[in-house]
Amino acid sequence: MNKVQALLFDLDNTLMDRDSTFRSFSEQFVRDFLGHLQPEEAQRVVEDIIVRDADGYRDKDGFFAELSEVLPWEKAVSAADIRTYYDETYTGHGALMKYAEDILNYCREQGYILGLVTNGKKQIQYGKIDLLGLRGFFKSIVISGEAGISKPDPAIYRLALERLGTTAEQTLFIGDHPVNDIWGAGKAGMETIWLKRNHEWDDKLDVHPWKTIHELDELKGIL
Repeated sequence: MNKVQALLFDLDNTLMDRDSTFRSFSEQFVRDFLGHLQPEEAQRVVEDIIVRDADGYRDKDGFFAELSEVLPWEKAVSAADIRTYYDETYTGHGALMKYAEDILNYCREQGYILGLVTNGKKQIQYGKIDLLGLRGFFKSIVISGEAGISKPDPAIYRLALERLGTTAEQTLFIGDHPVNDIWGAGKAGMETIWLKRNHEWDDKLDVHPWKTIHELDELKGIL
């Protein structure tokens, strides 16, 4: 591998702690819409919402439609109303992943060019990025909803490389999802670092990470 000049990061559950963010959102959602529930039942509903969300890999329209049908409403709430509430409030619950700001500062001090590649709606993803104060770290931010390409399509990684001005051989990708991050970036020609979070490795994948880490600060011993 040529000397690494650039690092591309995933956002959700890599730089942003999506687990904490979605739990905080779900708790507020239940307080605002299901305040008639007793505390124990309200907590069970929070846990049910988190399970149904499937770490964010559900189609949002289908997810909101399901919540509209199954939650113990006192007064029915439509999927459209849930979508509006989500779009208006979710980003306000954003929380940084442990060591995220420290490692980004470290990487910048070491002279690496930094970029971000994330799936999602432009408004939601930029809202998270700005709430967490991350925008200034990156030369390039590629969001699927804005680019019209989604991970794991290798084309979204090639677009990010073009904007960074580096080759795949000069760039490392860091992310948590075996397919969307590691497989997709690998197919675009990059070496990858897998931040192991909620997803187990799929042994059927024909691309493997160069390194595996469990916390972002482990990058200091690799880069």
